[in-house]
Formats: sequence, C-alpha cells, structure tokens
Amino acid sequence: MKHTAKLLTAAALLAASASAMAHPGHAEGGFTSGLLHPMLGLDHLLAMGAIGFWSVRQSNTMKNATPAFVIGGMVLGAALAWGGLSLPGVETGITFSVLVAGILIATLAKLPTAVGGTLVGAFMLFHGFAHGAEMPAGATLAAYLAGFSIATLAITLVGRGLGSLMLKADSRFSRGVGGVLAVAGAYLAAA
Repeated sequence: MKHTAKLLTAAALLAASASAMAHPGHAEGGFTSGLLHPMLGLDHLLAMGAIGFWSVRQSNTMKNATPAFVIGGMVLGAALAWGGLSLPGVETGITFSVLVAGILIATLAKLPTAVGGTLVGAFMLFHGFAHGAEMPAGATLAAYLAGFSIATLAITLVGRGLGSLMLKADSRFSRGVGGVLAVAGAYLAAA
C-alpha cells in the first residue's frame, strides 16, 4: 500500500506543477515543443492518464488497442488543424473527455471495443487538434508530431500503470480516482 500511496502522491504533484505552467508558450524546436505540450496542460494530463487508467479494466482487445486509438485520434486531430480545417468545440471536447473518462472510471464501466475505441479516438481527436493548432512557428512537423506522440503514449502508460496498481486494491480507490477526475472535468468545463 505504501508503494501505491507514493505513486499517487507523485502523480498529484506532477499534475499540480503542470497546472501552474499550463500552455505558457512552448520551447523552440519541434521535438521538444511536441514533447512538452501534452505535459504542460492539466486537461491533457488528466484525460490521457484517465484513458490509460480506464483501459486496464477493459477487455484484452480494448486494453491492447488503447494506445493505437489514442495515437490515431491525436494524429488525425493534428492533421485536421495542419490542414486548415476547423473543429468546433475543441476546448469543450477536451474538458468533456476528462469528465467522461472520470465517470467511466468511477462506475467501473466496461465498454465493447468498438464503442470504447470510438470514444477514445473522438476524445483524442480534440486533444490532437489543439496540439496541432498550437504548433510553434518554425517547428518541423515530423519532429513536433514525434514529440507529442511520445509524450501522449507515456502519459497514457503511466495512467495504465496506476490503474493496474488499483486493480489489486479495493475498487473504492478506483471509484474515488474516477470521482476526482469527473469533478476536475466539471471544474475545467465551468472555468
């Protein structure tokens, strides 16, 4: 139990420090900017971590496919932004992803792969659009894409790791994490 408490404390501190620096203007250079972008926004951290956390309780197919759904949605969303297309409600979609992911965790919801994959892909479409739209001038597209893809996978896998730890604990802990995430999503939506 001590190990779980330490991991949760570390995750909370990471999230708190990131919220103080949310989207401050990114470092120059494509890869570094892409790598930092998902980590510097509390909304991105919470959504990607929550999706990883939630995926642990899903079928093996959904759990194994979650990273592909996450990256696929991110890349598609970024491509829409880079192609000059508009996507209405981006910020609403991002905050809604945190809220819904929290509810899914709190209710221990298991979804069929087609439904869960579509939901994850749709959530990440909004996040990817925001990442693509905020690519710094002068950054190379391939390097920026590689940076935010690596960061996205890392955050999702950390969430999965925390979710795996919670599988061994009483389900009330997972429900509590989901409740906190849902409240955070509601707060972000209201802010």
